[in-house]
Amino acid sequence: MAHWFGVELRNWRETRGLSTAALGEKVHLSGTLIQRIEKAERSCNAVLAAALDRALGAGGALTRLWRRVEEEADTKASDADKTPAVLPVDVSKPDALGILEQNPFPASDWSSVERRLFLTAVGGVAALSPLALAGLGADALPKVVRQDDIDQVWTASKLLAKWDNEFGGGGLVRNASLGLYHWATSLLDVSCPDHLESELFTAVGRLAIVMGASAFDAYEHDDARHYLHVGASCAERAGNWHLRASAMNWLARQAIWVGRPDEGLTHAENGLVRSDRLTPREQGMLLNACARAHAKMGHAQETLRVVGRSDESFSHARAGEDVPWMGYYDLAQHHGDTGHALFDLALQANDPPTPAGQRLQVAAVQRLQVAIKEHQAPYVRSRALSGTKLASLKMATGDPQEAVMVGNRALDEVGRLRSKRAVDDVLELRRIAAPRSRRSEVAELRERIRTTVQA
Repeated sequence: MAHWFGVELRNWRETRGLSTAALGEKVHLSGTLIQRIEKAERSCNAVLAAALDRALGAGGALTRLWRRVEEEADTKASDADKTPAVLPVDVSKPDALGILEQNPFPASDWSSVERRLFLTAVGGVAALSPLALAGLGADALPKVVRQDDIDQVWTASKLLAKWDNEFGGGGLVRNASLGLYHWATSLLDVSCPDHLESELFTAVGRLAIVMGASAFDAYEHDDARHYLHVGASCAERAGNWHLRASAMNWLARQAIWVGRPDEGLTHAENGLVRSDRLTPREQGMLLNACARAHAKMGHAQETLRVVGRSDESFSHARAGEDVPWMGYYDLAQHHGDTGHALFDLALQANDPPTPAGQRLQVAAVQRLQVAIKEHQAPYVRSRALSGTKLASLKMATGDPQEAVMVGNRALDEVGRLRSKRAVDDVLELRRIAAPRSRRSEVAELRERIRTTVQA
């Protein structure tokens, strides 16, 4: 039924002479997401189906067809609920699958909400509305935005951010998010009291940024840019400089990751406009993005100068002065971010080795070690990324024994994630380790990386 819906959606779109991008603009989605709904690679929901129906003038055809999709999914979900003791093989035996396939949730750790959401996803409805997530009965849009509606958007963004940090941006996190996002952005078209408007745009913008960061981690880069630009636009509409800084930070990081450091630097510097309105942590966060861009471009002195500015800014941070979503930016995150910037310089300076390069290596190692030690339990991905970078640096600079030990610890955590960023980092470690693979422990690490990624 989902495939049938996708075919009909494409037929209506082509009949109206609209591109996927043009239709996406009408319903607050990217053209890429419209394409994936048409291919049944991404789920829809009742609110989105109704919006697509209106945008295409389908006269209710798409809305009625989506009810058939939901009926089919309800049947599958009902069958799953009748056998609560039996979970899919990839859940009950997580070690049997590799990083790109396994479900990361230990069944014993699931809350009832998380288990219900998973069963809904595997049953075919990959998106649960905020109202259903909150335990309410329907996902129809209100006639007037209420505080309760905004609170549900905040709840959705917090839950998705929690899952993304613990398990990466792929799998259940991505599948669960589309319906949440569309319901939230649809609220922007609903009548809203003046005193709630800024909070509504802030809440929706925060959800969009969480979605963008998650899509970035899953390497769905077009979607990521779309979500992050929506987040930035919502921040502008809300007049929220803190939210704007967050959007610019993620836009910068994604651009740097995909090989556009100059663009990333522009985003980061844009985020620092009127830095007097930002907290020391927010300034440090954006300065670290600048440092990572400079490092990718080989600007050693400028990287070190900006890292120094970031350290100075972070030293002035005080408890209680930041918005809730900045809670992740603690001592561990600061050292991880600066350590990643110095990592790039340290690798560049290792060929050939120089005294200055050795000092960079020591500084990068120290910062990454602090990050690994201080990252708290919810930040599995951040700790794994720092651990992989540390192992790569140790391997590249001639300490394969410690590199293997650190690398194996990082792989223990990488195996819990569905993160393509983590995959790329461990593949980089495997490549750096290749010249030393005559050592049995290095060869075993490289083989473990291969099986973890490809199983």
